[in-house]
Amino acid sequence: MRKLMFAVALLAGMAGASAQTEDALQLNGTVVDTVTRFVYLQKFKNKVFTTVDSARVEGGKFNFKTRMKLPELYGLSIDTSRTPLYIFLEKSPINVNLSPARNYSKSTVQGSASQDLFETYKKTPNIDISKFITENPKSIVAAYVLYRNWSYRLSPDQINQNIALLDKSLANVSYVTELHELVRVLDGLAIGKIAPDFSAKDVNGKLLSLSENLKGYTLVDFWAAWCGPCRKENPNIVAAYNQYHAKGFNIIGVSLDKDKASWVKAIKDDGLNWTQISELTYWKSEAAKLYGVRAIPANFLLDEKGNIVAKNLRGEQLHQKLAELLGQAK
Repeated sequence: MRKLMFAVALLAGMAGASAQTEDALQLNGTVVDTVTRFVYLQKFKNKVFTTVDSARVEGGKFNFKTRMKLPELYGLSIDTSRTPLYIFLEKSPINVNLSPARNYSKSTVQGSASQDLFETYKKTPNIDISKFITENPKSIVAAYVLYRNWSYRLSPDQINQNIALLDKSLANVSYVTELHELVRVLDGLAIGKIAPDFSAKDVNGKLLSLSENLKGYTLVDFWAAWCGPCRKENPNIVAAYNQYHAKGFNIIGVSLDKDKASWVKAIKDDGLNWTQISELTYWKSEAAKLYGVRAIPANFLLDEKGNIVAKNLRGEQLHQKLAELLGQAK
């Protein structure tokens, strides 16, 4: 552990990057798969990667000199339909050995101190996020992991406390500005407050609003067909619905899917016999943004007036809360 903390401290000094500026990349690489013709450079935003440039592979080699915001997280891929290699690029010469095998896990990156710090973070079990930020206050990696890996685990106050640990040079980085917006949203979603209204289409294309479908106690359940933990939790929600629906328990499923066929199939396969709506926009869902949803499954239990009664009830917690509100199911 002492050696690991020394490594983190050393990388912190190396990755103590200043504010972002737009600079030309010095990114060179080789591709293990000699059949590959192009490598795609992708920009990360809201859990989605969008292609911003491509480079032809010649003799197994490629390079990018694109002017980009640095330091920053990007993706490298030979197939834009797959999750890319996550790579933190900086204002320094960087060399990549891109291996498509095992979701790019065999790829190597040299020349990016931020990437080195990111890899160390991923290998550190039971990490204390506040301590990690304190040791790396100027690193884009610290801002990123707080935004991407921790924001859905922390209260608004805890998010603010960790933001305060970041160096002021990161104040205008997108991860930090979006965290401030998330805190604002979460503050409006406290227990006892009125849940924001929204509308989306059901499987038949009919536009439905939340406010017009509140009956008894309503669980607003954010999920998706592609979400393993959601599908694992669905039998528990089905059981709760079957036990308490007659006593006044209802559900509105809000899917973060992007493929309608997959969404409809999952509804049928999992036996979700309640109202289902979706914008089919993945993480660009306006409903998810409105509710500060950064990870799924996520849910909000509302009373008939739209007041938030409870949040993120899973497993036996859901049954216990329904029993408390509606009485034991017969």
